[in-house]
Amino acid sequence: MLNNSVKNTLAVVGLCLGGLATSATANADAALRAQAQAFFKPLPATMPGSENDTPERIALGEQLYFETALSTNGSQSCNSCHQVDNNGAGVDNEPTSLGALGERGGRNSPTSFNAGFHVAQFWDGRAADLKAQAKGPILNPVEMAMPDEVTAEQRLRDAGYTKAFAKAFPNAEPALSYDNMAEAIAAFERTLITRDRFDDFLRGDDQALSAAEKQGLKTFISTGCIACHSGATLGGTMYQKMGVVNAYANTSDIGRQEVTGKASDRFVFKVPALRDISRTAPYFHDGAAKTLDEAVKQMAWLQLGRSLSDADTASIVTFLNALENTRPVTLSSVK
Repeated sequence: MLNNSVKNTLAVVGLCLGGLATSATANADAALRAQAQAFFKPLPATMPGSENDTPERIALGEQLYFETALSTNGSQSCNSCHQVDNNGAGVDNEPTSLGALGERGGRNSPTSFNAGFHVAQFWDGRAADLKAQAKGPILNPVEMAMPDEVTAEQRLRDAGYTKAFAKAFPNAEPALSYDNMAEAIAAFERTLITRDRFDDFLRGDDQALSAAEKQGLKTFISTGCIACHSGATLGGTMYQKMGVVNAYANTSDIGRQEVTGKASDRFVFKVPALRDISRTAPYFHDGAAKTLDEAVKQMAWLQLGRSLSDADTASIVTFLNALENTRPVTLSSVK
């Protein structure tokens, strides 16, 4: 049997080794954080343009976001395709969305969360900002299918919005207008900012990510995903050809070329942001990738020319799961 002196010595050695291991882990975490901070940053507390938003304008925008009177037959609202109630992720989880008249759109509906941080709106960037984006679907014949702005304005008067517009836009004449409708919806959408554990890690919390998630972050960086998916939103800040190295199978959608007319923009789309990506399946502009694993594998092959192993794919997906939104949406006007 070991005497007390030997036991005490072994205990001290164990404590020293434990301390060394803890110190090594802390150093590794600090190094990984420094590397990550070179490519990413936490999401800001507010979106660009929010300095002009008022509680009245945001409240009106929230009501309008859920208002089915803005569709031709009263069947659709913004929330129909970009669901934020019931812990929704700002999408409908469909490859493409059904419009008011039963026809499906040509592209996947992107999330409305964090959208105001993006370089532009829609997959092809045809809308400069949230306000411009809000005007589009209401008049789109495949989406909400309203015939014109005047009809949409009358629908809102009939639905009793006149006083709410007057409160939200006290200096406008008339207060209830299509332009102000879009501005109010944009004001509400500027509140849709996610929060996640990756932010906590970037700010210095070593315990915010698991060991497997930290390894996934390393794999994400070393694989080259950061070439397009960087910044606060991990994407959404640039355009890129779908199929830089290897051609994408779907060639029917020419992407941004429809907007610019430039041959160089053929098959070019806005790079998706990856915040809360685990909840927004299916993926890509056509919704063709059903799972995150499939999307990661395809992106590595199409954009980087890399054939990822199942282990590396799983590692990256593990990290991406850490980007899940932990901030519930608080809705005041929707019951």
